[in-house]
Amino acid sequence: MGADPAKIILPVPREDFDWSFANSVSLQSALENFSGQITYHLPSHRLLHVVKSTQISLRPKISQEPVQGPTVFTDGSGKTGKAIVTWRDGSEWQVLEGHEDGSAQLVELRAAVMVFEKFSQEPFNLVTDSAYVADIAQRLGHSVLKEVSNPALFQLLKTLWCAIQARVHPFYVLHVRSHTNLPGFIVEGNARADKLANPAWVAPQPDTLAQAKASHGFFHQNAHTLQKQFQLTPTEARDIVESCDDCHALAPPLPAGVNPRGLRALELWQTDVTQIAEFGRLKYVHVTVDTFSSAMWASAHTGEKARDVIARWRQAFAVLGIPSAVKTDNGPAYASQKVRQFLQLWGVSHKFGIPHSPTGQAIVERAHGTLKRVLQKQKRGMQGETPHSRLAKALCTINHLTVPQNSNNPVISNHHLSLQAADEALQPRAKVQVRNLVTKQWEGPYDLIASGRGYACVSTDTGVRWVPSKCVRPDLRPQRQNPADGQHGNRDQPERHQA
Repeated sequence: MGADPAKIILPVPREDFDWSFANSVSLQSALENFSGQITYHLPSHRLLHVVKSTQISLRPKISQEPVQGPTVFTDGSGKTGKAIVTWRDGSEWQVLEGHEDGSAQLVELRAAVMVFEKFSQEPFNLVTDSAYVADIAQRLGHSVLKEVSNPALFQLLKTLWCAIQARVHPFYVLHVRSHTNLPGFIVEGNARADKLANPAWVAPQPDTLAQAKASHGFFHQNAHTLQKQFQLTPTEARDIVESCDDCHALAPPLPAGVNPRGLRALELWQTDVTQIAEFGRLKYVHVTVDTFSSAMWASAHTGEKARDVIARWRQAFAVLGIPSAVKTDNGPAYASQKVRQFLQLWGVSHKFGIPHSPTGQAIVERAHGTLKRVLQKQKRGMQGETPHSRLAKALCTINHLTVPQNSNNPVISNHHLSLQAADEALQPRAKVQVRNLVTKQWEGPYDLIASGRGYACVSTDTGVRWVPSKCVRPDLRPQRQNPADGQHGNRDQPERHQA
């Protein structure tokens, strides 16, 4: 049979035990009907003398209710590195600002440390919109601190732990939701701290080079786009791109090969599916690119079935317009009856590539690489965002902030300008010669319809031909006059004399 001890020794001050007995229901239940003796002095044993150097307190330093003292609001921004502490002193707001490099959690933890150091000699109420900081401040006082792998985090935790252990006055921690429109002093103070840590808009930078660096740090445009957008020299634009760690880690793209393209926007699209594993369930990214303007549309789906293909094309039609023809591979989704009926309903011609020949889809395959490179460059600034949000930012960069090498306008501007100029009168075309790769002879002259990086399109007697640009040269031979034009000229000459 168990029995109560005759004596209980508690190495704590008498007033601390009395406070705990009065406020703790568990302690009252444990000592109910206890008839033994309670003493507060240790026996004279050598091993127990170690306890004298250990401070033990049964009274928690964190209060479960608001205390009489200042109400302090904290916030921090990982982007600016600002740690903000603000409180109202009478009728005026006071601000204490610090700095910490690292994530938003580290910056907000720095703000909490500043509060405990500032108000070490008085009670206070800490209000934060960070659940991470609120949880640490509530638990750290009665926890054992273990070293962590992040030196900056361990130093902040150690400083906060020491500040809590050294406190005499209680403190209260309140976690609130950020960005709410509820009235009251708490929401007002939290919004003020948030505004000080995260300014709504950064003041315009007078230095154009600084603006270009800031823009590239967010969008990661190429050097040619930076040069056109901010009127930089080619050297300045290249230096910005080469000094970017995110861009420097990725190899530059290979030049485009020869692939049939549209001669104006919405004439021919190429479409395909690529996988981005980090998107999770939405890893199937359907990509569509206009072969004339390089305007791109991409959307994340849970699969690559016919319904996903149709959903992607509906979005692309709404953004880019309805094309005349779409070229795909021979996958089962593209060859399905449902897709065929959908394209017939919209009046779009469907072309298939050569089976087992990836070069037939070279333009959209290259677009896959472009999209993935932009997503990788922007990854660090898009932590926690959904796949749809990441794709939206990447498409904004590709379509609106990318200037092709042979143009002065962004991709999307070329796309729409081509549609506006479709009805204009045709301008005289340059005459070129084309090298026959079989006979090694130069043939022509032919009209040059379009040319770009590595490719050219010429009009021949047998139709339009797409050839490598290295097989095309200007026709510098004197052009023979059309006999009909000469006859018209002779007919008009007497009339001029008569006039």
